[in-house]
Amino acid sequence: MRKTWITAVAVLLIISAVLAGCSQRSGSGNGANGANDSGAGTNDSGTAANGGGNAPKTDDSAEPAKTDGGEKVRLTVYSTIGELKNQDMMKSIAADFTKENPNIQVEFQFPGAEYENILKVKMAANDLPDVFDTHGWAVIRYGNYLADMKDEPWAANLTDTIKPVVTDKNGKVEALVLSEAKDGISYNAGLLEQYGIQPPTTFAELMDAAEKLKTESKGAVTPFFMSGIDNGMIGGFLDLYATSQYISPSTNDAATLLDGSFDWKKWTPLAQKLLDMQKKGYINKDVLTAKYTDMPQRFAQGKVAFVFGAPSFADEVYKVNKDVKIGIMPLTTMVDGDSPTFSGGERYTMGAWKDGKHLAESKKLIEFFARPENMSKIANATKLPPGLKDIPSEHEFTTYYEQFKDVRVFPYFDRVYLPNGMWDVMCKTGTALVAGDVSPAQFADKMKQEYDRLRNQ
Repeated sequence: MRKTWITAVAVLLIISAVLAGCSQRSGSGNGANGANDSGAGTNDSGTAANGGGNAPKTDDSAEPAKTDGGEKVRLTVYSTIGELKNQDMMKSIAADFTKENPNIQVEFQFPGAEYENILKVKMAANDLPDVFDTHGWAVIRYGNYLADMKDEPWAANLTDTIKPVVTDKNGKVEALVLSEAKDGISYNAGLLEQYGIQPPTTFAELMDAAEKLKTESKGAVTPFFMSGIDNGMIGGFLDLYATSQYISPSTNDAATLLDGSFDWKKWTPLAQKLLDMQKKGYINKDVLTAKYTDMPQRFAQGKVAFVFGAPSFADEVYKVNKDVKIGIMPLTTMVDGDSPTFSGGERYTMGAWKDGKHLAESKKLIEFFARPENMSKIANATKLPPGLKDIPSEHEFTTYYEQFKDVRVFPYFDRVYLPNGMWDVMCKTGTALVAGDVSPAQFADKMKQEYDRLRNQ
């Protein structure tokens, strides 16, 4: 009897051990290893907590296992994409890549506001991610760190407007452009129709439209929204119109801005135009305290007509009012005889670190993202024109991009004509101008002072 009891206990212990092992394996899909099953490898809980990635995320997944096909390769990808839905879209494409290439694991990082600082540190240490977003600086800043992509099958299909932006003087192609930036003016199409206003093509027409909206709405409509807290909106206006004022006209200041001989007194009229817009009541009265996040709701309620830049805020508007029609148009001219333009270049890209240990796999990943079906998925998610030709897209701005496909696209003014660090100067001093702390002439003096200082560093 005693022997039978001992045998029964032993059998129960063996069964318990087996069940415990099965439980651990079946549950692993919900833990750190579960993130790897998607092929993206990003910590999902970290993504949610950061709400789009304002702080760097770390990967806590287990070491990739070896398979019969060989050792598993781990690629790290850094991206500037901030919207959670678009981050998920990128990870889903990476998951499809891993299904075709089970030995290659892809880990996305979305550092958000810290992206630029993190990449600068990594450049200094010559320890960059396998694949990374060049966020507007493919040639100027990252060129020495990137592999040449000119012989990749997708390179010949770069759009005519974006190819010069990511190609250096020797013909080296620095990166695949997933989304091409074309910043002009986003507008409330319903409001313009209500007040009988055609999308303006000149700055004078834009100011006439602003006066009509303000007057006929009895102040209910604010023509332009800007934020002094998120002062990139003010800097963005100045950056866009600096191109219209100094670069796009046939007689322009491009050469003197590049060689350092630009007469900065010419900045005064541009600053004055911004100040005039505020004094005439064309900009929201709470410009110094308003946040960028206040804008979508006001736009949705028909309280804002124009926003300088791309309609990246569209989905937030639709959450409030799904029936709002948002239009986009090129930036109006500032100089007589000129034609409207877009400012832009790279928005989202993928470049490969030339010294990476897995360069072949990195190029393979980039080639996968360049497939037409994946480029279409990216275009429809980001609502931006793709950087490759003949990529079909179906979103509410597709017809606008098609309508304006032949409009000239200039690189962002500060990226080409101002030394590193001037963007911050332009944003902060522009806000000080609106606050009444500096005059247009003092703004021009500040730009000259900082331009000379930073250029000589």
